Amino acid sequence: MLNIALFGPPGAGKGTQAARLVERYKLHYISSGELLRDEIRDGTDIGHAVKSVIEKGGLASDELIVKLLEKTIRKIREQSHARGFLFDGFPRTSVQAYILEGLLLKMHTSLMNLINIQVPVEACIERLLERAGTSGRADDQRDVIQFRLREYGEKTAPVLGFYEEKGILVSVDGTTSVDGVFDQITTAVDKSLRLVQLNVVVLGAPGSGRSTQARLLAEQYNLHYISTTDLLREAAAKGGPLATQISELMAQGALVPDEIVIRVVEGYIRSHPGKNGLIFKGFPRTLVQAYILDGMLRKIGQRVSTILDLRVPTLELFRRLSFRGSTERALQYDRSTETIVRRLEDHERYASEIDSYYEKTRRLQIVEGTGSREQVYERLAKQVDEAFRQAR
Repeated sequence: MLNIALFGPPGAGKGTQAARLVERYKLHYISSGELLRDEIRDGTDIGHAVKSVIEKGGLASDELIVKLLEKTIRKIREQSHARGFLFDGFPRTSVQAYILEGLLLKMHTSLMNLINIQVPVEACIERLLERAGTSGRADDQRDVIQFRLREYGEKTAPVLGFYEEKGILVSVDGTTSVDGVFDQITTAVDKSLRLVQLNVVVLGAPGSGRSTQARLLAEQYNLHYISTTDLLREAAAKGGPLATQISELMAQGALVPDEIVIRVVEGYIRSHPGKNGLIFKGFPRTLVQAYILDGMLRKIGQRVSTILDLRVPTLELFRRLSFRGSTERALQYDRSTETIVRRLEDHERYASEIDSYYEKTRRLQIVEGTGSREQVYERLAKQVDEAFRQAR
């Protein structure tokens, strides 16, 4: 889940930015201020308890806020699958920062960023007085505004230290244009998203463009590119009986035994730590290998984040492979029509089982593989971006 909190003094423009962030990242918006005003309007027990405090610019008690947030989050989760939450106006105190940690822990997630919109006090007063002409809010009066800003400075600003220690505080200049502030925020959020550990599988028949696209994604998202074909080719080049066996099988376009594949893939993962995750091309090629990959990742406390299946019509695949076989980019098994046909038939035989396996995880994405390289990449990148959001 992607969870963000918007922070800043009254008049910083949190509401404006929140609406745009909710749309961009498909989040559920939770404003403690709006929730409290709704309670007041509906005449609930919570509304009666906080009405006079809110109208004077004060803060509702932590006990009331917790009850309200838990009720709201529970309702959202019952009605839909939440991709994440955007908190506006919460946490407002250091105590509430700990409360939010506990609430998110119960949901098996955490806050990714606290965005601090920085605006000078004088500018906030000017903005709020201007808003008073149209808002009709009882707290948009000069004496109340000044009290609210003092409250913010004394009680709310110290929350910044809490999130600075956690390393998730992002401060932006709130005096620029609305678009300028939004660009600062989204740049920071997108950067944080790409720090999430992500493991991507790129499926597709020979000739679908798996290698090209997987390499581009690996570079863009800082992932380790793992091609079983490349790893096996390296193993074959080392010489010895095993190398001879691998070479002969690959020359025929046949599958290499799983115990050999496991050895080379696990060896690569162990010797290449760091980066934001892994992207697999050419693995898994069978249902058994899909189980094997899950086992490998579980062994290191991870899982497959998303599966991208590039779909290209069979005739187009044959045309691409035949053409490649006549160029200097030709692979050993591209030069024979018989081998090309056998490879495509092998893929067809195993592909439906793999798709069925991954469909159950709800992480399989079918991506059209026709069109220019740039067009295909754009489709794939869109799915990877979404996977990063879901990974939170």
